[in-house]
Amino acid sequence: MRSNPHLYEINARVFLRRLCKKYGRKLTLAEVPEEEWQSIADKGFDLVWLMGAWQRSEAAWQQALLNADLRKRYDETLPGWGDDDVAGSPYAVYRYELDASLGDDADLAEVKATLNRHGLGLVLDFVPNHFAKDTPCMASHPNWVVTGSRREVSQHQEWFFSPDGRSYFAHGRDPNFPPWTDTVQVNFFSKELRQSLIAELLKIAEVAAGVRCDMAMLALNDVFERVWGELLPGYLKPDAEFWEVAIRIVKAKHPNFIFLAETYWGLESKLLQLGFDYVYDKALYDKLWSPATIDVRNYLAASTVPLARAVHFIENHDESRAAAAFGRERSMSAAVIMATVPGLRLFQDGQLEGKRVHLPVQLVSEPEEDSDEEVQRFYETLLATSNMAAFHEGDWELLSVDEAWEGNPSHQSLLAWSWRYARELKVVAVNYAPHQSQGRLKLPVWLPRGMRVLYRDELNDVQYEGDSDELSSLGLYIDLGPWRAHIFDMLVSEVL
Repeated sequence: MRSNPHLYEINARVFLRRLCKKYGRKLTLAEVPEEEWQSIADKGFDLVWLMGAWQRSEAAWQQALLNADLRKRYDETLPGWGDDDVAGSPYAVYRYELDASLGDDADLAEVKATLNRHGLGLVLDFVPNHFAKDTPCMASHPNWVVTGSRREVSQHQEWFFSPDGRSYFAHGRDPNFPPWTDTVQVNFFSKELRQSLIAELLKIAEVAAGVRCDMAMLALNDVFERVWGELLPGYLKPDAEFWEVAIRIVKAKHPNFIFLAETYWGLESKLLQLGFDYVYDKALYDKLWSPATIDVRNYLAASTVPLARAVHFIENHDESRAAAAFGRERSMSAAVIMATVPGLRLFQDGQLEGKRVHLPVQLVSEPEEDSDEEVQRFYETLLATSNMAAFHEGDWELLSVDEAWEGNPSHQSLLAWSWRYARELKVVAVNYAPHQSQGRLKLPVWLPRGMRVLYRDELNDVQYEGDSDELSSLGLYIDLGPWRAHIFDMLVSEVL
């Protein structure tokens, strides 16, 4: 797979329902017309993440139907919804088998083969921290999950549930938020549990190119001990980290299998050290919300995580739609940034059309929503440009921006970087601000004196020309409107 790949996240059940409506017949994932996958490949994607493909829980579905807060969100998102528009959360996995609404479990191998024919790799979910609350494991392997005594339950009632009034099981939990009440917490200090999870990963590796690992930092020994250690007096903290062992075993058999971690709390570097290929870059997402452009620049200049190993995004199934959250113009500016810095670039189904409605993950139907033609044209151009070889195989460099003239501080709102590949030079300049900005960019090449330099803005299809003496001495002059960007092809082959 090429460097700095592009990943397309699809809500599997929403996607399939859409296609069933489009083609006027019932389809399984294995029956999706190949032109649908080809259209994704034609946009330059390397990987397709079928989010929510695994078998969901009956208990989680019932809970999703009864939850008052969720029902309010369904009303807002999908007016007139019915019970069949709702499913259990895809992150309350009942069993790692293809959900029956998507086809037979054996279909996954065929889906993988079809995607591969179109140059696409299949990514699936892996949810190590918890199972669905009605998992058979509670009865067959009670040591795989965290249990509590009456005393502990009385102290933290919201942490636990009892299926029979006698045994108490803990819900999966991020310690900073309320528990996920449709789940049961696994016991990462159980050797048998770890072996079971690794066995599931090995099975997934047979039918996929990689996994997106949900809340991966919760499996770390120190994190798990801090959250649950007091409930596990009979267990010792293992010497090895779960991820270190699991990734080593899976990659020994499938060396190109991709491990992608959803992670927070500054633990990204730790997970990379344990073998993950990529980790979420929530930090860049948060910086893009900053009113100070310098926060983005400083992050790109000194990120504690190698940018090339980070997953950049401006929306996903957990975050609001970019067009609605950032606003149309700012969202396109943010998209230029995330699509042209090193790393794995994640785009969500609907983002390329400027969709604004954020679906709760429990919904398996979507509302009718018109595409935003301006946003759609923008993404067509951005993807065509960012799929060029320079943005994947080239060398990236953050560029300094000087004031265009004395007393004009607007250059502080400009971000700029270059990609060099063979004799190509691409220069990206973004005005990440709600006002006009001017500045001078120092180019990362030496230009011979007395020559005309052509440079074309591939994002806006405009060609410019400059004098090599001025470019070398003063830098490339930039004058951009609010939230606007250039992606220049500097046509270095003509001057070097």
